[in-house]
Amino acid sequence: MQAVILAAGQGTRMGALTAETPKPMLLLLGTPMLEWKLAMLPDVIDEVIVIVGYLSEQIEAYFGNEWRGRKILYVHQRELNGTGGAVMLMKKILSGPSLVMMGDDLYHPADLSDLTRETSAVLGLKVDDAEHYGLLEVNEKGNLARITERPHGYQTGIVNTGAYLLHPHFFDYPLVPISETEYGLPQTLALLGQDTPVRVLSARAWQPVGKPDDIPLGEAFLRKYAV
Repeated sequence: MQAVILAAGQGTRMGALTAETPKPMLLLLGTPMLEWKLAMLPDVIDEVIVIVGYLSEQIEAYFGNEWRGRKILYVHQRELNGTGGAVMLMKKILSGPSLVMMGDDLYHPADLSDLTRETSAVLGLKVDDAEHYGLLEVNEKGNLARITERPHGYQTGIVNTGAYLLHPHFFDYPLVPISETEYGLPQTLALLGQDTPVRVLSARAWQPVGKPDDIPLGEAFLRKYAV
C-alpha cells in the first residue's frame, strides 16, 4: 500500500525555525519530524510519496529514494493550491486506496493501522478546543456527512486530524475550492461522501506540530507513543 505525506508548505507559523529548514525536517527528540512519521507507518505501507516544495532538496538529500526498505518518491507541488491541489498530483500515481496525512501532524500508530483497513475514511478526534480546527459532522451510521471549517462557533466537537484513507474514486469528483487560490481535500472527500460512505474513525491520540509551542508537545507525544 502507498502512503502520501503532504510536506510542501513553508511553515510560516514556525517563524525563524523554518527560515533555512523545511518544517518536516525540524528536530523532535533529535530526529527530523518526517523521520518519526515514516517510522510510525503501518507495516502494510511499502511505498511513501512525499509531496515537497519549500527547501525540498534537504528532504530529498536526507532520505534518498529508500528508507528502511520502503521506496520513497518525491512529487513537487509547484503551485501551493491547498491540500486538494496537492493530492490531485497523485491521480496517476496512486494504484489503490492510500493513506494520506499531513506532514506536520503526529498520529498514534494504531490509528494509522486502522485507517489502512478501511475503503474510504477520515480520522477524527473529539476535543474541547474545537474552535481552532475544522469540524467533522458524522451521520447515524458513523460516516462523514459534512465538513465545517472555522470559524464555526463550536467549542466541543469531532475535529479533522488531517489523516485519511483515500479511495481512487476521490479523483472522480471536482476539487472543492476553499478560497480564491486553494482547494480542500476534506471538502472534496465530503462531496464523495454524499454518494459513497466515508467512515469517520475515532483517534486514540493526535498532536499537530504547526508552531514553536507545539514542539515540546510533539516530543511528549513521541515519548508516550513512539519511543
